[in-house]
Amino acid sequence: MNIGNRPIGDNHPCFIIAELSANHNGDINVAIETIKAAKKTGADAIKLQTYTPDTLTIDCDNEFFRIEEGTLWDGKSLYQLYGEAYTPWEWHETLFRVAQEEGLLCFSSPFDKTAVDFLEQFNPPAYKIASFEIQDIPLIEYTAQKGKPIIISTGIAEQKDIELAVETCRAAGNNDIALLKCTSSYPAPLELANLNTIPDIKSRFNVEVGFSDHTYGFLAPVVATTLGAKIIEKHFILDKSIGGPDADFSLDFDEFKEMVGKVRDTEKLLGTVSYEVSKKVEKNRKFARSLFVVKNVKSGDIVTEDNIRSIRPGYGLHPKHYKTLLGKRFVKNIERGQPLALEMIES
Repeated sequence: MNIGNRPIGDNHPCFIIAELSANHNGDINVAIETIKAAKKTGADAIKLQTYTPDTLTIDCDNEFFRIEEGTLWDGKSLYQLYGEAYTPWEWHETLFRVAQEEGLLCFSSPFDKTAVDFLEQFNPPAYKIASFEIQDIPLIEYTAQKGKPIIISTGIAEQKDIELAVETCRAAGNNDIALLKCTSSYPAPLELANLNTIPDIKSRFNVEVGFSDHTYGFLAPVVATTLGAKIIEKHFILDKSIGGPDADFSLDFDEFKEMVGKVRDTEKLLGTVSYEVSKKVEKNRKFARSLFVVKNVKSGDIVTEDNIRSIRPGYGLHPKHYKTLLGKRFVKNIERGQPLALEMIES
């Protein structure tokens, strides 16, 4: 699967997404500067969210629409929250253009069909289905039909929800699917991350797999990388003093840049399955053990445990010959400290 010019999957680097979300706090200039900063952190993509309060919910303040769940947003209605957090649609053209100029891939999470239709004009390289939309099967079907790779967060999903979402994409003729392990808690406690699910998602659903993170810091994305995550998504903010609904669990510039560096270092550490010895290591084989003459001997002397030993360095015979040489005779005089060679011993 490819997102733009980036291959996603085994033997390829993690695709790192900086999630803009509400971290512009209603200022397009902050959004533009955030995109430029995301490029400098080493991110591969910037992701937007395309909705309005009216495409997500209705303006109602009864008990069904008030947030009282122990979140950062308690006390607000859904309509109020989304009114604070949304990215104005008239900004999108500029933001897509700036991302392209910066060399960043740019795409978005649509939250209804009108958002998909709106985003199509920008020819995004992928679409992202947010955690809480995984049950919106009509939206998933409509989005998958556009033929772009589709990334789906699984934050609120049970296994049957994931199965249905994947089946919906495939029935729509779209097999370019990535599922992101996600915990839909803001912020997410470490003990709810269950990152061991990542390799299981890949094998169980036969899709590319990644991690959408809402924990504090960046330990979780690094651990996810060791478990096979090939997409990392993390909220990014220029400076937490900007404020906003998502600022608390977002990474600022220095933190995000460090996260990217740690993920890349982790990939170097993981490498590939290999039993080959590199040229650099090969040079150090001289410090391995080998057989040496450790006492002065004369021609005709018997090879014993006292006059040959397996010691460092590695210029003598391989230690595997040790037992077969004991009891044989030397055929020349040899001084202590010489590496043992077969021509020193009788056949």
